[in-house]
Amino acid sequence: MKRNPYRVLAVLCLAVVSAVSVYAQDISSHEERKARLQKEIAILDRQLADNADKSRDALSRLTLIRKKVSGRKALISESDRQIRQYSDEIYSAQRKINRLQAEEDTLVDHYAVLVRNAYRNRDAKIWYMYILASENLGQAFRRFSYFRELSDAMKERATEIREIRAELQTERDRLRSLKAEAEEVRRQRQSELQSLQREEKQFSETVTQLKRNRTRYQKELNAKKRQVEALDREIRRLLAAAMKPSSGEEPVAIDYRLAGEFSANRGKLPWPAEGPVIDRFGQHYHPVFTSLKLPFNNGITIALEKGAKIRAVFNGVVKQIVVMPGYNQCVLVQHGNYFSFYCKLKTTSVRPGDKVKTGDVIGEVDTINGETQLHFQIWKDQTPQNPEQWLR
Repeated sequence: MKRNPYRVLAVLCLAVVSAVSVYAQDISSHEERKARLQKEIAILDRQLADNADKSRDALSRLTLIRKKVSGRKALISESDRQIRQYSDEIYSAQRKINRLQAEEDTLVDHYAVLVRNAYRNRDAKIWYMYILASENLGQAFRRFSYFRELSDAMKERATEIREIRAELQTERDRLRSLKAEAEEVRRQRQSELQSLQREEKQFSETVTQLKRNRTRYQKELNAKKRQVEALDREIRRLLAAAMKPSSGEEPVAIDYRLAGEFSANRGKLPWPAEGPVIDRFGQHYHPVFTSLKLPFNNGITIALEKGAKIRAVFNGVVKQIVVMPGYNQCVLVQHGNYFSFYCKLKTTSVRPGDKVKTGDVIGEVDTINGETQLHFQIWKDQTPQNPEQWLR
């Protein structure tokens, strides 16, 4: 069966471009996830360094280390997935090279047969005499057609061999590149494993430190609990004032249209700042003294770069700016009967009554006791929401 060289080339090019495109997208997504994890780990590293110098809060240090260990494990898992993908691509490329090599060998053998036949009939006079010696015109035509087809077949096989060899060279170059990239990922993975071992040791040492100083830790925990409770009371007071007027005041107009838009964007809101979440919403227990309840977290805490800008997650109106112990400046933004709350700000770029749009800068994060972190909450009426379920 004859191969149409142009059709074959077009099909091969399409297949190669399609495969390379999918592969490139997969590798790109791996690299994006790894870059994000590496950035988060770098933020945690800097926070740990600052925390060691300026803070005596062992639980905070333990939280940072635990988050970093978690991020490092995720990074190693991402490398493992990437290595598996490289292995699959290398296996596929090698199989394709083997198939192309076999096809080239077959074509070369066929071409050799054609060459030998052409060599036996290389003298043009023999061709002519062979044709002229035909018994009739039909036989002469068949003999002429044979020689012409022999020549065309040789040209066609030569073209196919060149195409196959060019494709083989492309695949061999790609295979070398894949192997080099895979080796680099393996090297990075080994480096990450070594970092993970150091961090797990650091985690164990911090746990030991906590166990030796339970009394001091209990005092720290009680102080933190008082700060959290004070913040919770203040937020509830502000929300009540925003939703209900005091005696003798005008009724409060709630923008329920805006509230509907806010609700429709559940799971799609932008993050107020980019960084790893180190303290999640809800009730948690101490990682070492597991019988001890930590204060209920009405929001999330995000570790950030120093000086990071904090942005509004949705259109709304700035209701209040308050200063709270342990949280510095806090900004409350109203979105109908929904509210977003931004704490631990060093400076603010807004004032009560200002209208803000999604993405507007409302302030700059502060560094408190060596920790550069944003505390962020979302409320519906008097009910706290899990922010991670609202953010994209």
